[in-house]
Amino acid sequence: MSSQRKEPLLRIAKRDGIARPKAYAIRIAAVLLSLVVSGLFIFSVTKLNPVEVYKAMYNGAFGTTRRSWATIKDAMMLLCIGVGLAPAFKMKFWNIGAEGQVLVGGIVTAGMMRILGPSIPTPMLLVLMAAASLLAGAVWGVVPAAFKARWNTNETLFTLMMNYVAIQLTSYCVALWENPYGSNTVGIIHQQTKYGWFPKVFGQEYGLNVILVMTLTIGMYIYLKYSKQGYEISVVGDSENTARYAGINVKKVTIRTMAISGAICGMAGYIAVAGASHTISTSTAGGRGFTAIIVAWLAQFNSFVMILISFLLVFLQKGAIEIASQFNLNDYASNVITGIILFFILGSEFFINYRLIFRSKKEADAK
Repeated sequence: MSSQRKEPLLRIAKRDGIARPKAYAIRIAAVLLSLVVSGLFIFSVTKLNPVEVYKAMYNGAFGTTRRSWATIKDAMMLLCIGVGLAPAFKMKFWNIGAEGQVLVGGIVTAGMMRILGPSIPTPMLLVLMAAASLLAGAVWGVVPAAFKARWNTNETLFTLMMNYVAIQLTSYCVALWENPYGSNTVGIIHQQTKYGWFPKVFGQEYGLNVILVMTLTIGMYIYLKYSKQGYEISVVGDSENTARYAGINVKKVTIRTMAISGAICGMAGYIAVAGASHTISTSTAGGRGFTAIIVAWLAQFNSFVMILISFLLVFLQKGAIEIASQFNLNDYASNVITGIILFFILGSEFFINYRLIFRSKKEADAK
């Protein structure tokens, strides 16, 4: 007696490819649907008009010139780290150590600002601090890459542990540079003289931040898409065996790429200290090293798309803070709204990469 295997009602199949306009249409639909679901949540919990809540979110991020530039500043910081993670992730080297790379870049920047600030002109100091932060971040990235290349260690755990080393190193430097004594903080470095601070560009305090990060963004797009090294990164990410067959030195590419990734994250630490907070602490990275993973992954390592995603995430963060204060909502309620929106955005990637196949009526009748 033979039995026929029943065809499942629903199957999931990986897409061979999808047109870019269709992929963006899916993402836009996900955002719109998330706003509807968030609106239902807002009304069911607070009985507030969701449109008013969304207006408050916008005002929290862009309501005034000061708020707009604060949003731009935070978006540039997040974008810089995302750009740094892009080459490593495209190579499928899971660099979870951006937090530590940002911190070591910030440490050397703060140290040079304190020691060299009064003795050399600020333009020269800015160049030296930039070079030092790039080098520090590169070293912090090369260490796990070298172990991966030589002994095939787990880069996820290794880079994650490097974060904790960087946090302890930062704590040591904060204690060493404590000002005023007993405050457990470094304080604002050169608050009166502003030695080592970014100058205003076009009258804007964070103008240089934007110029530096956008330069890195454009440069990374060109590097990954059009350079020989970018091609090697792509091949290694697709298949190490194929890369070796093509004559690519996988170990060399791994170490070089992580040096670049770490260097750019170190540059983010330089921007955070010299261009924004003008101090150093264990919260200088502020969790952005992990948030930037979402930025890089959602953008599929396209640095131009990262601009939009960085602004979206910062907008959600600023908006959540605003509605929590304006409508007297606790942090949990505002974070739920942010979580719903992120859930739909992340979920849209499933429908971009996979398709749902329902059993047809003819097949069902045949059974």
